[in-house]
Amino acid sequence: MPAEDQNHAPTGPSALARARRVAARPPGGETAPESENSPPPGTAPRPPPTARPTPGVRRVPGRTARGRSASQPGVTFHERTRAPSPSAARATGATGASGEPAAQTGSRTGRNLPAAIGVGVGLGALILASLFLYRPSFAFLVGGAVLYGAYELSQALQNAGIRITLAPILVGSAAMLVAAWERGTSGLVVAVLITQAGIVVWRIADGVHGYTRDVTASAFTLLYLPTLAGFAILLAHPDDGARRVIAFVATVVCSDTGGYVAGVLFGKHPLAPIVSKAKTWEGFAGSALACSAAGILFMTLTFHEAWWKGLLFGLAIGITATLGDLGESMLKRDLEIKDMGNLLPGHGGIMDRLDSMLPCAAVAYLLLAVFVPI
Repeated sequence: MPAEDQNHAPTGPSALARARRVAARPPGGETAPESENSPPPGTAPRPPPTARPTPGVRRVPGRTARGRSASQPGVTFHERTRAPSPSAARATGATGASGEPAAQTGSRTGRNLPAAIGVGVGLGALILASLFLYRPSFAFLVGGAVLYGAYELSQALQNAGIRITLAPILVGSAAMLVAAWERGTSGLVVAVLITQAGIVVWRIADGVHGYTRDVTASAFTLLYLPTLAGFAILLAHPDDGARRVIAFVATVVCSDTGGYVAGVLFGKHPLAPIVSKAKTWEGFAGSALACSAAGILFMTLTFHEAWWKGLLFGLAIGITATLGDLGESMLKRDLEIKDMGNLLPGHGGIMDRLDSMLPCAAVAYLLLAVFVPI
């Protein structure tokens, strides 16, 4: 710069800022025009504002607009949340008893209520017909339910890697029910012991691996299904067997119905949340009240006995039915299944109906033998 111009060189902050911009200008490029929101000279630029998520939109980490992974450059995108499909609902367990999504069943508990009522009425009519038309046919009805229930349970256990000896269980179950009808409790006990011995011997042919596990599961199936069902046969065998079976079955139905209604209307406090989130203390109270009323009516009007016997009978059935239901719920939770089967719309499988009936048959037989001797 000439000497005469040095005395007239611009000075001050504006000249210094322009000089810095000229020095920072890339070769061959032009700087962007200065805006009102530009940071003061010498300060760090502001980071870009973080995008706020759109309501009802879920960010999917690790994915980009063109399907590239997070390690590749790209713009991340948002995926709108959608209602689960029927298959996804079944996978997550948000289904009703019939396997359909709970939102489509029209019931707060996820049960297909019209189908459940229809199936229940049909089963009740079948039981009544077998008792009043030809009472020995009730044994065939129980036998068919036990055999199919054993098959359902074997399939559920097989999915968990447990193999039960199904052939001797099926043959032994039929023999146990016949022995219970013909020889009473002594015949039932002998048939159970013989069938258990057959299970132990039969399983040897499949090798040593898993022997203890499979024999234990087979013994559990034998005691859970045909042994407890044998008490229903013992109930039906006396001359007043039809009345005994109806009192037993109707009281169990009152337990399920009372618990369902009270649970839907008033249920707030879980009874056993680890096992079943649907069971509540309010539902259990409704079950106990309904069973008590049914027990008193049957004991006083049908058997002409004291009312307190009916109260004890109803309470015992209500408690046993609840425990039986929770026991099967624990089994299904351990096996990670929703229902044992899908044979009965609105209910699930045969085992989903026998869960409370089976233990209650033994309790009903013992109490009626004491309160109403033959």
